[in-house]
Amino acid sequence: MSVFFFLTGLLLVFVLGYIASNNRRDIKLKPIIAMLVVEGILTFFMLSTKIGITIVSGFSQAFHKLVVLGISGVDFVFGGLENNGASTFFLDVLLPIVFISVLIGILSHYHILPFIIRMIGLGLSKINGMGKLENYVAVSSAILGQSEVFLTTKKQLGLVSKRRLYTLCTSAMSAVSIAIVGAYMTMVEPKYVVVAIIINIFSALIIANLINPYDLGDEDDLAIEQSAEKLNLFQTISESIMDGFKVAIIVAAMLLGYIALINFINFLFSFIFHISFQTILGYIFAPIAFLMGVPFNEAVRAGSVMATKLVTNEFVAMLDFQNVSKQLSAKTVGIVSVFLVSFANFSSIGIITGAIKALNEKKGDEVAKFGLKLLYGSTLASILSGTIVGLFL
Repeated sequence: MSVFFFLTGLLLVFVLGYIASNNRRDIKLKPIIAMLVVEGILTFFMLSTKIGITIVSGFSQAFHKLVVLGISGVDFVFGGLENNGASTFFLDVLLPIVFISVLIGILSHYHILPFIIRMIGLGLSKINGMGKLENYVAVSSAILGQSEVFLTTKKQLGLVSKRRLYTLCTSAMSAVSIAIVGAYMTMVEPKYVVVAIIINIFSALIIANLINPYDLGDEDDLAIEQSAEKLNLFQTISESIMDGFKVAIIVAAMLLGYIALINFINFLFSFIFHISFQTILGYIFAPIAFLMGVPFNEAVRAGSVMATKLVTNEFVAMLDFQNVSKQLSAKTVGIVSVFLVSFANFSSIGIITGAIKALNEKKGDEVAKFGLKLLYGSTLASILSGTIVGLFL
């Protein structure tokens, strides 16, 4: 049965991708199939083999330890604000982002992360035949985040074509930032966070190949350079601390606004139509969830969470998911968890557009024009990732 729903989910993704394709005649099936096979093998390895499960568990435990260490700093500064035994989302989930941001800054300062990103990107380019820049952004987005990644490609942005820009942005919106992975792991099963980070790289490139196929042709596969000013170690640490704190504050502000807004909309719908807005969204997304492999009797609840992520953000959806996940099967939990781990939502259109516009106004305007199509493609990537995970649950 899992194979059947894998095929239905795959068919859904490819049909919707084909309908929206810019150039259907030039869709190259070979790299798409190659990436799909590699993605399936990696998912099987991580979820169904002892070695893979051990590795994923190791990563999960490592991030849990980092969050605990991050909380030790939070407790020193804010410890008196919490009641004994209580857990405050901002203090225990968001503020540890600051510590993880520092570690990322240090690893980047000593060129460890850039080296890893380049090597993985080079390996990917051998599989999919895409440009080095596309693969670099696909991998680095999963580590640096959807807006930060473009800071490392500032010189290239003004030179890439519109078609290549779409692929770069699809990868960025389909990724997450390692800095907030620890926060995700407090809300959904850590193993699914690890799996999603890896397979979303492939899903985004598969969808980009489907919706936005092209040949590099005479375009130069632009060299990737770190354009940022070189800082010393302590400057890097200080800047990383501030960057991490900004992320925590921004996420907190988004949650304040979106949760209040969704509750207000639910109130209005319940008062006028005697049904919540999220329930309506659940019915709309239920067929998609079902085709991905979610059992029929759980499709509405799963669809509601998936739709919440799309119209708000992944944090709001994960908090909502915590309230219903215990009532769902393990298969549904896995599929929905992986679907949630990405930046694919409406607010990300503005984030990516703003980030690129700040670096290159003309390219920012181009991104704004295909913003909805960008969200469409990255959402299909999330559906594809969830579908593949469902095959092994």
